[in-house]
Amino acid sequence: MENWLSLLPAFLLVLVRISAFFIVLPMYSHRSVPAPLKLGFAAFISYTVVFTVEIPELTVNATYLLLILKELFVGLSVGLVAMMLLYAIQVAGGLMDFHMGFMIANVVDPQTGAQSPLLGGYLYTFALLYLLLIDGHHLLLDGVVYSYMFVPMDQLALPFGTEPVIELVANTMGVMFALAVAMAFPVVGSLFLVDVALGIVSRTVPQMNVFVVGMPIKTIVGLLILTVYIGVFFMSVNYLFEEVIATMRKLLERLGGAVQ
Repeated sequence: MENWLSLLPAFLLVLVRISAFFIVLPMYSHRSVPAPLKLGFAAFISYTVVFTVEIPELTVNATYLLLILKELFVGLSVGLVAMMLLYAIQVAGGLMDFHMGFMIANVVDPQTGAQSPLLGGYLYTFALLYLLLIDGHHLLLDGVVYSYMFVPMDQLALPFGTEPVIELVANTMGVMFALAVAMAFPVVGSLFLVDVALGIVSRTVPQMNVFVVGMPIKTIVGLLILTVYIGVFFMSVNYLFEEVIATMRKLLERLGGAVQ
């Protein structure tokens, strides 16, 4: 009993970090997962982790309250960086929707409750299923557990305002948009060629109403190209997940002061 009481402050710190991870981490934060299940799973992982990491000497005082806030910020920041990269799929879907004429049919994203592109939600669902297929959910949990190698439990300060952290976040934003354009380019590029062909037709056959004919043609061509492209899309998603894991590790290194 005495041993348990001595581990309780450390357990609460671990629980705060892992719960913060689960609030924003891809798939674990989905609204379809009940909140009691998330909390119970976070408590189970915390119970496992507290016996595997180095436990410093902790005293419940004002510094301990600051450590709780620090653990919360670590979990939220690393989870948000991972989520930011995965939103490249939504951005790519939005670009495809814009050129295929699906932007008028946005749907509600069940995870965020906001309007999301039709194809973006479709591709994002497939990406989450692919994440389960390649055991990516376990890799994300590994990132949570091994975060204590970079940001110890008793580290009080987090260098959020330093140049390495700000540079990493800015680069992550750039990578997100670059990956989104790369994933959408086959479909968008093909539809651009359709636009060029329709422009030539409108000049050669002025009697044809291209605006009426063009919309269904672009939708059909876009869906056909997407059917062929879906295999390459999963290759892009695989690279995206590798980038997510690498970015989480880089951010933890910078928060822990390993990279100055």
